[in-house]
Amino acid sequence: MTQIRPIELLSPAKDCDCGIEAVKHGADAVYIGASAYGARAAACNNVKDIERLVKFAHEYGAKVYVTVNTILKDNELLPVQNLIWDLYYAGVDALLVQDMALLSIPLPQIDIHASTQMDVRSVETVRFLSSCGIKRVVLARELSLKEISDIHQACPDVELEAFVHGALCVSYSGRCYASECCFGRSANRGECAQFCRLQFDLLDADRNLIGTRHYLSLKDMNRSGYLEEMIDAGVSSFKIEGRLKDVTYVKNITAYYSRTLEELFMKRPDLTRSSDGISIVSFTPDPYKSFNRGFTDYYLHGISAKEDICSFESPKSKGQYMGTVSRSSAGVVSVNYADRSKTDVFNNGDGICYLNGDGLLEGCRVNRVERDMLYLPDKKIRIPHKAEIFRNFDQKFLVQLQHGNTADRKINVDMTVSETADGFMVSVTDQYGYSASYSIEQPKEQARTSQQMNIKVQLSKLGETIFSPGSIRIDFDNEWFIPSSRLAELRRGALSNLLKERMRKFERTIGIPERVLCPKPPEQLSGKRIDYSYNVMNSVAENFYRAAGAGIVEPAYERNKRDGAVIMTCRHCLRRALGSCYKEQTGVANKPQPKYLRMNDGRVFELEFDCRNCQMKVLDTDSAQR
Repeated sequence: MTQIRPIELLSPAKDCDCGIEAVKHGADAVYIGASAYGARAAACNNVKDIERLVKFAHEYGAKVYVTVNTILKDNELLPVQNLIWDLYYAGVDALLVQDMALLSIPLPQIDIHASTQMDVRSVETVRFLSSCGIKRVVLARELSLKEISDIHQACPDVELEAFVHGALCVSYSGRCYASECCFGRSANRGECAQFCRLQFDLLDADRNLIGTRHYLSLKDMNRSGYLEEMIDAGVSSFKIEGRLKDVTYVKNITAYYSRTLEELFMKRPDLTRSSDGISIVSFTPDPYKSFNRGFTDYYLHGISAKEDICSFESPKSKGQYMGTVSRSSAGVVSVNYADRSKTDVFNNGDGICYLNGDGLLEGCRVNRVERDMLYLPDKKIRIPHKAEIFRNFDQKFLVQLQHGNTADRKINVDMTVSETADGFMVSVTDQYGYSASYSIEQPKEQARTSQQMNIKVQLSKLGETIFSPGSIRIDFDNEWFIPSSRLAELRRGALSNLLKERMRKFERTIGIPERVLCPKPPEQLSGKRIDYSYNVMNSVAENFYRAAGAGIVEPAYERNKRDGAVIMTCRHCLRRALGSCYKEQTGVANKPQPKYLRMNDGRVFELEFDCRNCQMKVLDTDSAQR
């Protein structure tokens, strides 16, 4: 017998309302920040709002995960502990954590997921976390299918969650200290200043200028074409990045991946959704119509110099490719559309962008569209002839997503109305096997005409509930008359009881005993040096690593800044991106070799290339010289 494997689509939520829309548009789970201690400090929510989201999600069997994935100071551990208890009683299904102290303090019996901030990219790391009681890990974005498969084969009982769409951090997550170094804002404490999206001068070893671009800015991830491969490699949860994105982004991208997964499930009976209900959306999802810098599958099929993962021209949204400029004059351009059928064309108010003569991205809004002609807001704007032109703001599409209800998610339910000794009963069973019933006392009164149609009409009025009507069976010995008001009471009561039955598995016990997930860490780190990249911010985490056998435990970079420190560790390599990789390209000896990045304020950062491991490191060069 084939074992059916549940697959989860995990969507981001900036706030409760955004999370509800994610569930409506097809998410099987939602991740959201609490009032503090999440890796996106600008996306915080109080427990009461999270509880509202939890209640809505659980009606569909969907789950809610809360990010508590910053590194914590000693004086923050008790407030975090109290917050987690509040989240537990609010019904939250799991926590995403980074700080190992949370494995060593008393908490409720709530699932713990290892955040991508833990830099999870090896069998050894996953094996260690598993031995500490963690059931799910969020994998580093940089892993290939083979690397994911190797982890799954070695640790088959650990759930693997992997990013599938959205913005990319150029550094391994949890290993970026650039924001803290330059601006005093720690990415590991939710305050990333997006150092990687800045413009830099690229210098050679003699500090001669090679070029000026956004050299650390990457395209956005889009792995929608490889979901089946990822599942077969061991991934069971597909994560969409974007807890700072607006609700239109969440609606569109969630609906797109939900539809893609549904198409996959149609041909793979061994796979199923991890939540219930079918989402019907009123628009055609398209990832190119939401914020994107261009797309990449980002090393999913291994490292290759041929794959363009970079967004050097701009960190801003490029959007949807529309065509090329066939004619250009002051403030007016003519577009040769890539889609010859012109089913998707520019509209008044759209935003456009293009590469200027210097190869940098520029853009503006379109005042008026007449057939192929775009009238721009300023006659000084001149777009180069034959330039590729993109739409990065689709006015018509976004207005559609912003206003009104754009999705309904329903669970099919079959009903049977039958007679009892003193009245009538309605029994309901949904498509996932949950059942309930509700009965009323009602005198039996022989009907003069057939009641079949009225009974079915009244029981079918499911309105704003999460249910949609399936079959309705009438099991009477006689033709009884039941007032419409009593039929409505039967319907409401039965569906209310069905909803209670569906929610039963999520009930939380009041007064449960505390537990420590990992009271005695496994001694797998014998003599190992725990350097600052392990982000040890508090004494409890320090003691955790010592109990695991570590020899030296260094404090986090945020506690003790180091001169000349590695502030980024990247799989992205500027040698490879610029055609100067000694391993993959020939004839590169005479090419200018990148060695330093210089910010606009003059600060310089050295580049160090670890060719054996295909990594590039960014060092805080100036601090070492000061």
